[in-house]
Amino acid sequence: MRALPLALIFLTSSAMGCASTPPEDTSPVSIQVAAQETGSRFDARLTGFEYPFPVEMMTFDTQGISVEMAYMDVASEQPNGQTVLLLHGKNFSGAYWESTARPLLAKGYRVVMPDQIGFGKSSKPLAYKYTISEMADQTSALLTKLGVEKAHVVGHSMGGMIAARFVIDHANQAQSLTLVNPIGLEDWQKVVPAATLDQLIAGEMKKTGEDVKNYMKNVYFDGKWKPEYDELAELQVGWATSPDHETLAKVGAMTSEMVFTQPVVQDFPKIAVPTFLIIGTRDRTAIGRDRVSPEVRETLGRYDQLGLKTRDAIPGAELVELEGIGHAPQVEAYDAYWTALSGFLARQ
Repeated sequence: MRALPLALIFLTSSAMGCASTPPEDTSPVSIQVAAQETGSRFDARLTGFEYPFPVEMMTFDTQGISVEMAYMDVASEQPNGQTVLLLHGKNFSGAYWESTARPLLAKGYRVVMPDQIGFGKSSKPLAYKYTISEMADQTSALLTKLGVEKAHVVGHSMGGMIAARFVIDHANQAQSLTLVNPIGLEDWQKVVPAATLDQLIAGEMKKTGEDVKNYMKNVYFDGKWKPEYDELAELQVGWATSPDHETLAKVGAMTSEMVFTQPVVQDFPKIAVPTFLIIGTRDRTAIGRDRVSPEVRETLGRYDQLGLKTRDAIPGAELVELEGIGHAPQVEAYDAYWTALSGFLARQ
């Protein structure tokens, strides 16, 4: 399927009523109210949740069931012949890449933004084994369907784990790799006790919108919150009060177990494409940090150390460290993030 020209996308979105002005009040409290008043906006498939570009579906069979993978495929008005694949993190969907996608489009790149199975507008099967490898394989199949021979792969958070697996298992489709504060730079299983799936589900079921905001505030943003962070939290806050909360909690638990039990760090030396790391050094994200002692917790998610270790583990990798920045540089330090990313892509 061919990507839509950017001008046509703007026209189509407007004509279909897809574009809208964000509400004035996007605080977490107002988001929860909106979720309760408009159930379809935060249902399991985000039926009424607007994405920045038209969304299409790739339907396929996996593990004996039929699923739909949502994606946005956007072409530049002045194409440079190159494609950027943007892979989202665990607490997000492809929609949060808008501020990265638009300047990429302006520079001539075609941009592909999938929602992995279990996330965003994609299917969320429960009788299913979620794996990093399968997500990489499904992403590969999407590029093949779209006729994309090679792509610059950019992954944030959990998307970094999928991106690393993708460039290892599907190196022929990768032109370069950029990891933006990826998780999985360490194997937590070595120091963190495992939790049962029932325990993980119970934890997800108890989460409130305020819990989501507090987690992001403390882990991503050093205990500080600015109005511009509300949009980043909107999806997870809304899902905390969703009519499909139980389904979403179960999928959230299964994908948490996935990232905990399926490390990619041991395979970093196998990465053979030009690799760039954009690391906010204040980040302390680590799966299972709530299951260890305070002393052990202090040793986990040390991105001020993990960036350097990862650079040395990946042959020829480059590293840009953003001092005092947390888990989401594309929100907290956009200018520095964009300068680093666009500069690396231009060199390729």
